[in-house]
Amino acid sequence: MLAGCSERSADWSLYNVRGHLPDLKFSLQAANGQTVTADALAGKTVLLFFGYASCPDVCPTTMAQLTAVLGELGDAARDVRIVFVSVDPHRDTPEILQAYVNAFNPNTLGLTGNERQVADLARRYRVAYQIEKPKPGDDADTYDVTHSRGVYIFDNRGRARLLASDTDTVAAMVKDLRQLLAQTG
Repeated sequence: MLAGCSERSADWSLYNVRGHLPDLKFSLQAANGQTVTADALAGKTVLLFFGYASCPDVCPTTMAQLTAVLGELGDAARDVRIVFVSVDPHRDTPEILQAYVNAFNPNTLGLTGNERQVADLARRYRVAYQIEKPKPGDDADTYDVTHSRGVYIFDNRGRARLLASDTDTVAAMVKDLRQLLAQTG
């Protein structure tokens, strides 16, 4: 988390990261062989989350929370897009990833890339993750992945604005997203 270089202020319930993180920029793979860039999300407020499809706890909880946030936003949710980036490109093909995110919200975009693309994007937004090597005798696809938590919120011009931690509530996220949408709409 970027708590040391961001703050919660009277204006925001979430961490204000404006000026602390770079603008939204990426080029990754989506299902059906599509390459998606940040430009494809122009005009949308983006909720960017890093995880992986076989995550047993953090990812499904966060995806359920983000789906609840969109539900609470009502009609305003049409201007918001969840983007889930896999840090496990070995197991998460674009099709597997899209099927995973569709189980939570069909308007979510599941993206992945090669190891370098994922590492570069994670570094850009200060996301920590580690893929453990399989234990001796285990299948090559049996390994653990750890990753940091947090939802990066970019305004409709792709500027980093807020960071939601795993302790932030749906209500806090909805409040700040309504405020952000009103400011940038």
